[in-house]
Amino acid sequence: MLEQINEIITAVQGAVWGLPLILLILFTGFLLTVRLGLLQIRHLGKAFKFMIKNEEEGHGEVTSFGALCTALSATIGTGNIAGVATALAAGGPGALFWMIVAAFLGMATKYAEGLLAIKYRTVDKDGHILGGPFYYIENGMGKNWKWLAKIFAFFGACVGLFGIGTFTQVNSISSAVTNFFDPSAENVVSLFGRTYSWSTVITCIILTLCVGLVVIGGIKRIAKVSEVVVPFMAVLYVVLGLIIIITNITEVPAAIVSIIKSAFTGSALAGGAMGSMVVAMQQGIARGIFSNESGLGSAPIAAAAAVTKEPARQGLVSMTGTFIDTIVICTMTGISVVIAGSWMNPDLEGVEITMDAFQKGLPFPSEVATFSLMICLVFFAFTTILGWNYYGERCVEYLFNRNKTVVKSYRWLYIAAVFIGPYMTVAAVWNIADVFNALMAFPNLIALLALNGVVVRESKDYFARLKTMK
Repeated sequence: MLEQINEIITAVQGAVWGLPLILLILFTGFLLTVRLGLLQIRHLGKAFKFMIKNEEEGHGEVTSFGALCTALSATIGTGNIAGVATALAAGGPGALFWMIVAAFLGMATKYAEGLLAIKYRTVDKDGHILGGPFYYIENGMGKNWKWLAKIFAFFGACVGLFGIGTFTQVNSISSAVTNFFDPSAENVVSLFGRTYSWSTVITCIILTLCVGLVVIGGIKRIAKVSEVVVPFMAVLYVVLGLIIIITNITEVPAAIVSIIKSAFTGSALAGGAMGSMVVAMQQGIARGIFSNESGLGSAPIAAAAAVTKEPARQGLVSMTGTFIDTIVICTMTGISVVIAGSWMNPDLEGVEITMDAFQKGLPFPSEVATFSLMICLVFFAFTTILGWNYYGERCVEYLFNRNKTVVKSYRWLYIAAVFIGPYMTVAAVWNIADVFNALMAFPNLIALLALNGVVVRESKDYFARLKTMK
């Protein structure tokens, strides 16, 4: 029965992540890149300056940096560690190339999302900031498109509950902890008709309690936790990645050649050249979107809460999230996996591939390397769980007109999903996440294409005013 369900999920995943969605994502990013004049290159320095320099004027619930960290808390997670490895295992080294290409174009997409989130956000009578794709669809495209906003909100809530927010994160955390503390599964317990390590069960209970304690505090508590944890863990992971690259520097050129060559010729493990190239492209873009969420419509939900009065300024801050997440962190993971050759091991899956690469690449005892990666993954995934709870609740708020009972019910369902996450299979978890990601992306991409003219006009006006202020 479970095998049949997995086959159905895999078939649906292949259908929704087919050529139409891939082309739509790339076309949206390409169109915005061209119309904004390669903004992701010309204004990247300015974006990083605004990222650390909060705006003092304007309305909002958290600082621009806090909003970015909340968005990064939801993006920097298992996609950077397990997702990249999964993409390389399925599509070969070339998947990393397409991941980077999609991320470069996605920076323009993320900029547009952040800009529109601020421009079309609203404030309710309690002073609560309401924003995100549902509001720029409804307020930007018009009331006649409210049905599209509702569709986005529905799938957004599902992504949080069944996709990025819970199952994939918890599954990866429990796998990493169990692989470190009980790799041989010597201490086990029988649950749900299967045998699990006590490490998995204990991790599940502790994680569920920690998530519950934070999410009850809402956006401000999530932002405070994220502002501390996300920068620290991102820096630690980047340092580990740099150590691998520097200590294996002679192998880096060959790894880069392999990545580029495989992107166009495919991988022998994935089948024929054309077919495996499509697999590499599909896996790279799908896992890239899973990781940085450009075009998905999630990040603008957090961006809308930022204290700012300039939509374009917040767009620039939002754009840095994709750069940090994919072009920096995912690239380091991918190069480490390619150097080690771990992606070719059929006995490894998900986070196990990255762990193998870190054990081989880091000049430390394997226990130290495994523990370091485990710590990074645990905290990355934990903050992702927090960030997606916020996204999911905002989607439910919009769907049910801020009905507090429904929102609280969703919160408890979310905590329950965290609890059951470790007991699902890795393949099913990632395929379910991919399906809901794709379904959530469609309404948002339609809105970005419809409102691209607004993005261009706002941008021209803002940068023209910036020049006069110098």
